[in-house]
Amino acid sequence: MTIFKPTRRQLLEAACLTPMLALPASAATNLLAPSRPQPAASHRFKVGQAQITVISDGNLNVPVAGLGVNADRAEVQKFLTDHALSASNNYAHTNHVLVEMGDIKLLVDVGSGDRFQDSAGRLVANMEAIGIDPADITHVFITHAHPDHVWGIRDDFDEPVFTEAEYIIGAGEYDWWMTNDRANMVEQSLQQFVVGAVNALSTEGLEWTVAQNNHEIAPGLRLIDTPGHTLGHMSLVVESDGQSLIALGDSMSHAYMSVEQPEWVNAIDMDKEATVTTRLHLLDMAATDGMAVLGYHFPFPGVGHIVSDKMGGYRFMPALWRWQDAG
Repeated sequence: MTIFKPTRRQLLEAACLTPMLALPASAATNLLAPSRPQPAASHRFKVGQAQITVISDGNLNVPVAGLGVNADRAEVQKFLTDHALSASNNYAHTNHVLVEMGDIKLLVDVGSGDRFQDSAGRLVANMEAIGIDPADITHVFITHAHPDHVWGIRDDFDEPVFTEAEYIIGAGEYDWWMTNDRANMVEQSLQQFVVGAVNALSTEGLEWTVAQNNHEIAPGLRLIDTPGHTLGHMSLVVESDGQSLIALGDSMSHAYMSVEQPEWVNAIDMDKEATVTTRLHLLDMAATDGMAVLGYHFPFPGVGHIVSDKMGGYRFMPALWRWQDAG
């Protein structure tokens, strides 16, 4: 199959929360809010000594028909309406993570540029609005190679946007997309995804670091395998001063459904069984260890904690910002 490079013009419960209230303060990551004003499309806080900035790339609009495809449709519809969500359109935020530790400026995923949906592609503009020059980024980590995570890697001239960065992706993820003739091995509906991923990963001037499980980018910044959504999906763990956060990518793609109904999988999840296994592992780890989580498609800024309930299930609780302790 001929690989083409598309231009911008061509592509476009309330439940009992007693367990949460009983969670020891020392068990939850201490998220410190900013002390200075900031634009609405970004949000700064700290995890230990790590400065975290969530920067929006906009949002995606996708049909809810792709959610919970292995569940009864009436149950899925009821779940959405019970959570005051649309029963027809999944309005998904796109939350990019910038981690600053010492000399490291690590950006997680690069958005879709204007090659995907018109409602997205705002990452670079929102970065510049808060004084972040793309040339200042030292590392770019790609959780997986879906359009909204990697298609924004190059500009109008097909050159890298983040010119000074080391680019990192999971070895399994890179190998899957870059397998020769992969586009002819997938369903027709996914062929454009493959072509776009190959174009992005093949951007001239980039050299890729391919990572294995527990790859350390720098002390306190490591990558873990979280397969399922894609076969080689990885997530970022940030650890500093006894505090920790997991940047989930799309290993959990819905703040409520992925957490409260982790066995409901989505049409886009490549390995359904692995998706469920990964979610259950992450939920247990986050709830047991008091790790904060940050979901790429969670409601902006997408940060909070996972708490368990008496029935053995989980809830996502948005972080409570403590302004008086801002850093």
